[in-house]
Amino acid sequence: MAAAFPPVFWQPLAHLRARLRRYWLERVPPRDVLLLTQRNVYILPTRPGFMLAATLMLLLVASINYQLNLGYLLTFLLAGSALVGMHICHGTLRGLTLQLQPPEPAFAGANVGIGVHLLNPRRQVRHGIGLSVLGAQHWAWTDVPAQGSATVQVAFRPERRGLQPIPALTAETRFPLGTFRVWTVWRPAARVLVYPLPEARPPPLPAGEPRASGTPRSRPTSSGEQDGVRAYRRGDPLKLVVWKKAAKADELVSRDTLLTQGLELWLDLARTGLPAAATSAAGDPSLERALSRLCAWVLAADRQGLVYGLRLGALQIAPASGMAHRRHCLESLALLGGGP
Repeated sequence: MAAAFPPVFWQPLAHLRARLRRYWLERVPPRDVLLLTQRNVYILPTRPGFMLAATLMLLLVASINYQLNLGYLLTFLLAGSALVGMHICHGTLRGLTLQLQPPEPAFAGANVGIGVHLLNPRRQVRHGIGLSVLGAQHWAWTDVPAQGSATVQVAFRPERRGLQPIPALTAETRFPLGTFRVWTVWRPAARVLVYPLPEARPPPLPAGEPRASGTPRSRPTSSGEQDGVRAYRRGDPLKLVVWKKAAKADELVSRDTLLTQGLELWLDLARTGLPAAATSAAGDPSLERALSRLCAWVLAADRQGLVYGLRLGALQIAPASGMAHRRHCLESLALLGGGP
């Protein structure tokens, strides 16, 4: 059917459908917990349902024409079964509670997992419930036990950094006969933090800068060793390995030469080597490339166990290390300028 008409014929219909969907979604109140009732659960026959209706009409006309009592019996038996199936199908979603689990931060261009908790207060099992991002073709199906719960994971892929809204979700079922489709549309209110996409092949980390005080950060400990150490990396000279700490902790660590030399590693937006990155506005391609490079540098410095700081114009994050510092730096990169 689609091949019989040129694409020019279908494009206005597609635009109209998209506008109607946006108009309808804007009137769905966003919430992170949704109770499914008769007001937000919809039902329509499926293609097999329309075929069943046509078959029942044909059986009814034939039974009237030929006065077949068994034809009447078969027709009304099938019609009654379809009506009961419609009631069961609608009740499978009605009364169910959908609860959104807080999403974890992710990188732009990567899949973000969305956990949805389904709560069933009824004493009957709910079968064949599927969840998906609205408009996507990837469904996650589950059964919710009686007076129990189930968790379903769906995913979407954000393309931009910053605080991004979670797309609208849909839940549906066609249980038990497949002749009716019952569905709902859900707009979560939560948003997910999206980090910049790390540069695939970033240049080496910038050189260390002299400390403002001109003195090393590390201080001798009671054992005579310097506390400026990091995890051992392949290729480190043996003279940098702290053998006393390795013997006590059974783990190889090396001296951080930047600290022992009175240097600090600063990841500066102005030193990314990209033109006009520091003066670009949010959403500018040069700024986004610079943030992508800084993101790759933060990940590289964290993997190497280095102590590093971050400069984003007027915003400065003091040198530190660890997971909390890494998360703080990535959040600052994601929220710089409010996102693109």
